[in-house]
Amino acid sequence: MRRGHLTTTETIALPVIGALTLIAAWQWLVPALGVPAYIVPTPLAVMQTLATERNFLFQNALPTLCEAALGFLLGNAMAIVMAVTFAYNPRLRAAYFPIVLLFNTIPVLALAPIIILIFGLGILPKVIIAALLCFFPTLVNTARGLNLATPNELELMHVLSASGWETFWRLRAPRSAPMLFASLRIAATTSVIGAIVGEWIGSNAGLGAVIIQSSFNYQADRLFAAVIVASLSGIAFFALVARVERLFHRLQPERQ
Repeated sequence: MRRGHLTTTETIALPVIGALTLIAAWQWLVPALGVPAYIVPTPLAVMQTLATERNFLFQNALPTLCEAALGFLLGNAMAIVMAVTFAYNPRLRAAYFPIVLLFNTIPVLALAPIIILIFGLGILPKVIIAALLCFFPTLVNTARGLNLATPNELELMHVLSASGWETFWRLRAPRSAPMLFASLRIAATTSVIGAIVGEWIGSNAGLGAVIIQSSFNYQADRLFAAVIVASLSGIAFFALVARVERLFHRLQPERQ
């Protein structure tokens, strides 16, 4: 092994050791500093809450996961369609792309109450908020990826009498795939954030509602447990997208 490089065992073991040391420090410091349990619980208290209230947390995770998944699908689908439109219509891109970027500068916490006011307190506004957080990274990265083909490559496709559809699937789409999947991995976690933000504004169920209610009631152990479940949900979505990406690349024909 070359100096400065980690073995496979070290790559796996060191993050685990790092996490365990931080948890141990947290477990020791909270009582040592006299921090009340209703403000910062110990890791053992959080783990106990995760075990004893697992059914409650699971029931509230389901609507959040549903909202996040629908928002992920809706936001990314709209972003891909708009990115393809911009790639093939430079005038539309010049006219509307700056407006889309400007709209992205509005904080989601400022937009959420407006969306809740318009669409009510059902599942739809939460899905829209999650979709918005997924939409912008996918649009920007996919639009850039679709324009990575060089003029010489496009000219070669023209010389080979390739149709616009063939040029898209054989040249533009493969070039944009790495950037698309990079943005999908980001969207996998932000979709959960968007769903929770929507639940903060107005909801009686979901992890966002549990977080707000627990903070108001000083139930710190339940609050931390809900945050952990939300984090694990984002990690699961991320892992699923990464799995789909690996499957996609595995199915691609090898290039000579």
